[in-house]
Order: sequence, then C-alpha cells, then structure tokens
Amino acid sequence: MGYILLFLIGFGLSVSGGVTLIAYLNFLPAGLGWMDYLLFIKTRPECYLFPIGLVFMSLAMLKIPSDSL
Repeated sequence: MGYILLFLIGFGLSVSGGVTLIAYLNFLPAGLGWMDYLLFIKTRPECYLFPIGLVFMSLAMLKIPSDSL
C-alpha cells in the first residue's frame, strides 16, 4: 500500500511540475530563446517537482512486489 501511495505522490508532483514547465514555454514566443528558457527554469523551485516526481514513481515501480500485480 505504501508503494502505491509513493507512486501517486510522485505522479502528482510530476504533473504539477510538467504543467509548470509547459506554462513557462509561453516565454518563447515573447522573445526568449531556448537557452534563456533553460536558465530561467533552473532558478524556479516549482520546476524541480517534475524530476522529483519521476524519481518517486521510479522508486515505487522498482520496489513494488511482483506478486501484488
């Protein structure tokens, strides 16, 4: 049960981080380049939710017992 909860928390974090990354893509038509975009999202803490969520989901998928499927 704990691994499912860890997976769902990771999923929620990755969704919120991914939505934030997509929302910040609106800076590209405003005149920023790709390098400026990458430097900007590096400074935003909410953009780190996406990789953290992916790590949580990966850990949950690796640790889940195979007999519970």
